[in-house]
Amino acid sequence: MSADVTAGAPMGVEVEAGVGVEASSRGAVGVERTRFVAGDDSSAVKIDGTALAAAVKDDLRLRVDALKARGIAPGLGTILVGANPGSLSYVAGKHRDCAEVGIESIRIDLPDTATEAEIRQAVLTMNADPAVTAFIIQLPLPAGIDPTAMLELMDPAKDADGLHPVNLGELVLAVPGGKGSIDTPLPCTPRGIVEMLHAYDIPIAGTHVTIIGQGLTVGRPLGLLLTRLEATATLTHSRTVDVAAEVRRADIVVAAAGVAGLVKPDWVKPGAAVIDVGITRVLNEETGKYKLRGDVDPAVAAVAGFQSPVPGGVGPMTRAMLLKNVVEAAERP
Repeated sequence: MSADVTAGAPMGVEVEAGVGVEASSRGAVGVERTRFVAGDDSSAVKIDGTALAAAVKDDLRLRVDALKARGIAPGLGTILVGANPGSLSYVAGKHRDCAEVGIESIRIDLPDTATEAEIRQAVLTMNADPAVTAFIIQLPLPAGIDPTAMLELMDPAKDADGLHPVNLGELVLAVPGGKGSIDTPLPCTPRGIVEMLHAYDIPIAGTHVTIIGQGLTVGRPLGLLLTRLEATATLTHSRTVDVAAEVRRADIVVAAAGVAGLVKPDWVKPGAAVIDVGITRVLNEETGKYKLRGDVDPAVAAVAGFQSPVPGGVGPMTRAMLLKNVVEAAERP
C-alpha cells in the first residue's frame, strides 16, 4: 500500500468540521479540539498527538490482524550499537509500540566497541532476514562510523525510517506535477506532522511554512514533502540572517532546532499553526528535577491558532508513523 501525500487527508483519515477521524472497521475514533493549556489567556487549539497516535494504532491493529490471516507477520528490526541511555530508551519504546499492535520485534544489539565490519554485517543480516519487514539503524553510531554509509547499505524496501537516499529521492523525482502516491517509506516525523495538520483541517496547499532546523530526519525531508503538497516551504538554519522575520510571515511554523523556548510570541503570526518538534531536558534549579521543554515558548499559545504540546505532540505521532511504515511495507505486493 502506498503512502498518500495528496493535498487531501492522509490515507484512512476523514476530515469533517475540523476534526480528524481515523477510520477503522471498529468505528471512527474522533479527536476533539481542546484548548492548549499555557495560561489563562491561551487561545491555541492543542494538536493532540497522543490521541491521534492512539487512533493510528487502532487502525494498524486491524491491518496487522488482516495480514496475519494471510500468513504475513510484519516485523520491525532494530540495530543498536552501544549503550547510549537515550538510544536504549528509544529502541525499547519502539518495541513496546510493536507489541501494542501485534508487530514482531527483531533486535541486534552490539557493544560500543563494535567495528564498522560488524555493523555492516548486522545491516546485511537484517536485509536478508525474511522475518524483518523493515528495520532501523539507531543513531547516533559510535565515533568514527559513517552513518550515511550504513544507511546506504540498507535494502531501501526495508527502510522503516524513510531515510535511505533512494526513498528520499522519491520525494524529489516521483510523480509529475508534485502530487500523488509514493510507494516508498516516508520519513516518520515529517509524515507525522503532515497527518497532524490534516487531522485538524489545517490547510497546507497555498500556505507559507517556515521550518526552523535543516536536520536529516525533520527539516530537509519535511521541506520536500510540504513542497509536494503545494506549500511554499522556507528552511531556516544557523546561517539564516533573521529567523524571527521568516517565522512571522508563516501560516505554519515547524520548530526543530533543539533550543528550548526559542520561538517567542512576537515571532508568530496571529492564528498560525505551530508544530513543536524540539525536546530538551531543562533543569529546574529549585527542585533539582529535569523537565522536558520544546522549542516553542509556552506563551506562544496566546497568539497561535493551533499548537502541538511537548510532550504529547509530535513524539507519539513519529513513533506511530514508524509502525505505519512497517505495516505498509508488509502490505506491498
